[in-house]
Order: sequence, then C-alpha cells, then structure tokens
Amino acid sequence: MNELENNRKENGFKTDMRANSMPPAFATHPGTLIKCEIEERGWSQKYFAEVLGMQPSVVNELLNGRRPLTEKTALMIEAILGIEAEPLLRLQLKYNLAQTRRDTNFLNKLHKLQQFAAML
Repeated sequence: MNELENNRKENGFKTDMRANSMPPAFATHPGTLIKCEIEERGWSQKYFAEVLGMQPSVVNELLNGRRPLTEKTALMIEAILGIEAEPLLRLQLKYNLAQTRRDTNFLNKLHKLQQFAAML
C-alpha cells in the first residue's frame, strides 16, 4: 500500500467514502425540503401560498422543482419557516449546476471552448 492510500484510510475505512465527503447521487431542489417542512406542519400548499402572498401555481412549481428559488422568496421562507435563506440558495445553486452538467448541448459547447482555450 502506498503513502497516498495510507493517508486516505482511517480506522480501516477509506476517508473519501464517508457520507459527508461523498458527492450526492443527485442534487436536491430546495423546493423538496420546503415541501417536507410545510407538510410536517400540516399546511396546505394553498395556505402556504397565501402566507407568502404568491399564486398557488407558482408555489406548486417551486415545491415540485419546476421553478427556481429566488433570493426574495428564500428570504420570505426564512421569515415564515425559520429555514435560513443561504443554505436554501446553496441547494438551488448545486441543483442548477447539476442540471447544467447533464445538458449535452452545453457540454459540447464547453468542450469546444476548452479546445479553443488550449490553442491560446
């Protein structure tokens, strides 16, 4: 076993295989977390939309991952539910990046840009 492998092992477990250091299998849209929270409180989506002052269809799209969470909405959710806006927005960013990394047209464009940059 080489030194790199020794450094990556601790108590017989590979440190890069711990749950906290492994990348998630899929990105979570912040709407999923918010939806769980309002369901746990026994609130309907319609009631939550009323409290937010938003259309129920907009809230439904957010909670089902079809609409991105904005900074303003994150701050309103923080005020209502007590879930801090920053972690919600980080979830949204990670979700956006994961979706973009699955976009084959965009990945082809990135590849062309990398080839161009290599020629500079």
